[in-house]
Amino acid sequence: MSETAVYAAGGVVWRLAGDKLKVLLIHRTRYRDVTLPKGKVDPGEMLAETAVREIHEETGIRVCLGVAVGVSRYRLPSKRTKIVHYWAAEATDTAIAASAFVPNGEIAALEWVGVKKARSRLSYPVDVEILDSFVRLVDEGVLRTFPIVVLRHAKAVVREDWDGEDADRPLTSRGRRQARAIVGPLRAFGVRKIISSPAVRCVKTVAPLAKAIDRPIDTTRRISQDAWDDGKADARTVIGQRVRARKPAVLCSHGPVLPDILHELALATGTLRGSYLGSASNLEFGAFSVVHLSATNPGSGIVAIETHIPKA
Repeated sequence: MSETAVYAAGGVVWRLAGDKLKVLLIHRTRYRDVTLPKGKVDPGEMLAETAVREIHEETGIRVCLGVAVGVSRYRLPSKRTKIVHYWAAEATDTAIAASAFVPNGEIAALEWVGVKKARSRLSYPVDVEILDSFVRLVDEGVLRTFPIVVLRHAKAVVREDWDGEDADRPLTSRGRRQARAIVGPLRAFGVRKIISSPAVRCVKTVAPLAKAIDRPIDTTRRISQDAWDDGKADARTVIGQRVRARKPAVLCSHGPVLPDILHELALATGTLRGSYLGSASNLEFGAFSVVHLSATNPGSGIVAIETHIPKA
């Protein structure tokens, strides 16, 4: 990220009213304009968690993020550049019913409208561009998706400084900070299933998330470093189970195993392989790639992949 730019995040919040697609616009009190929900990144936040927090603060609706739909850039009066990242985000009936929104000093009103009306309502061309990107997902029939998140364990004590078994190497202080930092963004994508290599460094990486969402950690040697070293890793079985389940999940594993996991994701979904798989699997410690698959037809291929790196 540029130190001189102002970063923000938000979403194109959508719902189905019967068979009609509606998107949510906000009418801002101070600026007397109509725009998409968004807001600036708080210190220590990653962009995905900013998006869900700002959507909730402005609309009262809790969402989970779908596919990224674009980035807008524009010049502020201060001459700094504002960069806003957007995701598609479905608002469920339950989430809408639970909204406690009332008009306030920041947001005067919320409005659910069809896409055509949204284009004419939005005050800024950059917002219309984001909406058009969202509409392309609709036209391609891949609006409703679920994520499989591929996570590399956080920074661990190096082998040279550890006398015990490799699988028992603990996280460093930086690794523990990384493990805490990824809780918010993983929750932003709705992760509810946690699968991990049994190595301590992997289990401890996802332990803060497990505590935050009150879910168990399912460990499996199929994606462990030891199994991979012995030629006995089995990412195919793990990936097959997750694709069939069609539920948001995170898989925490090791650098050498990650290419196999991404490879199997491509095979399980009939996706053409390419260099993008290498980029998505070449992760720093504590970083993760979100692989978005169609919720209605996961065999149609990977819809999108995005990579996130913790600031810690």
